[in-house]
Amino acid sequence: MNLPQEIEVWYIIPAIRKELAKALLEEDLTQKEIAKRLCITEAAVSQYLKNKRGKDVKFSPAVLNQIKISARRIVDSKAKSASMKELQRICKYLKRRDHMCKIHRSLNQGLKGCRACKR
Repeated sequence: MNLPQEIEVWYIIPAIRKELAKALLEEDLTQKEIAKRLCITEAAVSQYLKNKRGKDVKFSPAVLNQIKISARRIVDSKAKSASMKELQRICKYLKRRDHMCKIHRSLNQGLKGCRACKR
């Protein structure tokens, strides 16, 4: 069984980054600009956009909407920490609405009734 933190690092954060990269591309940023904004390599951006990374988690339309809001905030912000703040905001959103628990259960059978992600 994976800890909630492992699920977040191995699955959730890459999936969020993938969706952020796609949303930032829709905001007319280049792969180089996206990499700089997300503090990742251009190669990582390329892999996210080609669906080679972050593909194990599918988000609901409500979560995708939050990610688009974050992309807009990242584009509008001058702060280097904008992407980190938005990534944290989305993770908190997922936890508050039980999305983290649903993803954790989908990846680890036998977690019925587990509330570890809510702690």
